[in-house]
Amino acid sequence: MENTYSTFDKKYFIPEESTHRDQNIILLKFPKDFALVNMLKSAAKCRWSQTKKSWYVADSPFNRDLFGLDRKIVGKEVLLKIHPVNLDEFAKYQNHLILKGFSQNTIRVYSLEFAQLLYILKSFPIKDLTKEKLQSYFLYCHKELKLSENQIHSRMNAVKFYFEKVLHQEKIFFDIPRPKKPLLLPKALNTTEIKKLLNVTVNPKHKLILQLCYGMGLRVSEIVNIKIEHIDSKTMKVLIASAKGKKDRYVNLPQTILQDLRQYYKAFTPKIYLFEGQSGGKYAIRSAQFVFKNSMNKAGIIKTVGIHSLRHSYATHLLEYGTDISLIQKLLGHNDIKTTLNYTQVADRTISKVQSPLDHL
Repeated sequence: MENTYSTFDKKYFIPEESTHRDQNIILLKFPKDFALVNMLKSAAKCRWSQTKKSWYVADSPFNRDLFGLDRKIVGKEVLLKIHPVNLDEFAKYQNHLILKGFSQNTIRVYSLEFAQLLYILKSFPIKDLTKEKLQSYFLYCHKELKLSENQIHSRMNAVKFYFEKVLHQEKIFFDIPRPKKPLLLPKALNTTEIKKLLNVTVNPKHKLILQLCYGMGLRVSEIVNIKIEHIDSKTMKVLIASAKGKKDRYVNLPQTILQDLRQYYKAFTPKIYLFEGQSGGKYAIRSAQFVFKNSMNKAGIIKTVGIHSLRHSYATHLLEYGTDISLIQKLLGHNDIKTTLNYTQVADRTISKVQSPLDHL
């Protein structure tokens, strides 16, 4: 058992969907153990129900991920707010997203954003909406709802999908302007912080998760999806299968990790996935995120970053070591090199080594 209890594994935590005071909740059944209660309190906002004799948390996407429940695409409360005149169109919309093979998370985000428009329309049929009324709606999102540029883009993409892909009105969005997105630079840890992070992570499984996220530049969804068969220790390559955009790519397995990897395999004996829960099946994304957060706290690193910063750190440090930008693009699996070029603005070799003209006076 790793650090007494380290993940919300169904071997210990049995989640059960329920309702309490007219709210959707997740009941959590687990053995009486102070370590489990403390772990639960540190990771989630939980409460005790005297009537149900159980701890519970709100039924939210975060908590469904945390306790290994599939996310609902949309709940009943969303459907109840949509007027019957538009329910069929909403169903067509979701079916189209599913047929397109979008991820469950994308389907959920698009559905919720599209539903916001349907709430406003009430009994007005969505398919009769004109370009002018659409433009008025997005102005309302700007002026009244005060949505951010990224939120506006997300909502526009969701509505655009309906008109262009479901109704096949290709040009309805042609003249509707989009807000300019803010350019946010990737947040990376420096090499000293990476060393601190790894040094304080004692559990072999947890340490290996962080090492490989950084050492191969992986997204958290990619690290939990690695299967044992994807690792080739002879060629020192790892297949990252069906990554973002359903693309496969190969990354290099760090030479220094091989011995640790073999020791981990002997100690933990995973069956299918490289990282598995205690009762089998792939390691939960939320558990990997919790591992990172816990190690950050132990290391005393106060930067507001998530586990994805290890991927940013990988790219930034490769650039600082002189790796060609086009190779970094391939290793990260970026479609557009413009995405990879963002790292040139945070890498030390491109910024800190430039002398100010004041220093030359």
